[in-house]
Amino acid sequence: MTLCQWFLLVAFIPMTSGANPGVKVKLTEKGLEYGRQLGMVSIQQKLKSIKVPDFSGSQRVSPIGKVKYSLSNMHIVTVGLPQSAVNLVQGTGIRLSISNAFISLRGNWKVKYLRIIKDSGSFDLNVKGLTIGTSIAIKSDETGRPAVSNVNCGATVSSASVKFHGGASWLYNLFRKFIDKALRSAMQKQMCPLVANVISDLNPQLKTLNVLAKVDQYAEIEYSMVSSPIVSNSSIDFSLKGEFYNIGKHQEPPFSPSAFSLPPQINNMLYIGMSAFTANSAAFVYNKAGALHLFVTDDMIPQSSPIRLNTRTFGAFIPQIAKRFPGLMMKLLVQTVKPPVTTFEPNNLTVQASSTVTAYAIQPNTTLSPLFVLNLETSVSAQVFVRGMRLAGAVTLNKMTLTLRISYVGEFQVRSLDSILQLVLKVVVIPRLNVQLAKGYPLPALGKMKLVNTQLEVLKDYMLIGTDVQFTG
Repeated sequence: MTLCQWFLLVAFIPMTSGANPGVKVKLTEKGLEYGRQLGMVSIQQKLKSIKVPDFSGSQRVSPIGKVKYSLSNMHIVTVGLPQSAVNLVQGTGIRLSISNAFISLRGNWKVKYLRIIKDSGSFDLNVKGLTIGTSIAIKSDETGRPAVSNVNCGATVSSASVKFHGGASWLYNLFRKFIDKALRSAMQKQMCPLVANVISDLNPQLKTLNVLAKVDQYAEIEYSMVSSPIVSNSSIDFSLKGEFYNIGKHQEPPFSPSAFSLPPQINNMLYIGMSAFTANSAAFVYNKAGALHLFVTDDMIPQSSPIRLNTRTFGAFIPQIAKRFPGLMMKLLVQTVKPPVTTFEPNNLTVQASSTVTAYAIQPNTTLSPLFVLNLETSVSAQVFVRGMRLAGAVTLNKMTLTLRISYVGEFQVRSLDSILQLVLKVVVIPRLNVQLAKGYPLPALGKMKLVNTQLEVLKDYMLIGTDVQFTG
């Protein structure tokens, strides 16, 4: 994991409106600690790339007189970051500090003195007590994606010790303190620009955050940020829009998200709260797109079933059908009349759907003759689960209620069709719905993040995903 991937965890910080979110994300101290450990690897790699410029000068050394010197080809040999910390500054942002770091360099030296005498050799530089502290500001760009900047930085080097080898190294040792000071100053000046570059390099990576993620041919979900984060001493809470839209057409539903709060859990690195609003906005989108309908034909019914979609089977319950349309196959159109409604209660997720069932007789020339239209009220229980970086689910039928809407074949007892419609729902409609639900929809994607040790709990008005994370690549 690189430092930029870690900042993807903490960079959901907007400066937009204060509307209630559909999704909330909490980053805990455990998540920050994981990021600190892996982020230091990235900073250490950056420190190894420090380029200390060549420098030269002259110094009067008794009794020789004026000595001209130069130090060149300095390169990093080792870097150590034994102590580091990331702290949340309540109401502000993040403070990164590194202490007692050390760096070893190697380079070449040259001298000229008494006008004609030249010499050269190598040297080792050990920098100890390196301390770096920086504050990081995180804001939203114009697309709702995060952008980071270095607010302030300070760096100090407590000591720099030089050891010269070869040639007239004894001569350098006569003014080592001067060289030590010059090299310490050169190293110190490198630190904050390096940190600023590390932070600036995060922004192209942050642009990859999926604030608008495609779900399928009908829908996309928006995860842009709707308010500034709440930064406490132990976590950062982020508010995301969490709303489904028809692809390319963002129409708001006739309802708004309700306020909800995540519980003060800290066992996982990350908590994601998905509200009922998010699920209901999906229902609004799919209903508006005309995707919540299905034609049911006889070949969808298991061959072992005695119930067939033909006028003979239905004629046993509604004699008029067998008399007026003898020996014909039938087709049922099941479609919602309004968006289904999802309700979250503790350990219970239910969906209420209002639909119609239109029955047709299929004439020999394939013309459809309408027979009747039923009102179908269904309640299903849903199980939800995380699969990869997607939230998926499956439903089972709780109950259904049928009433007559329109009949083209005269009066009949609707309850007589209960067994047929139960079969249609259980063996055709719900299995096909579950195939789509199993595909799931994208969760907020934070770089190349993998969720591990994931737990999901249904609470009042929202579901809570608690998870640890791993980064790859």
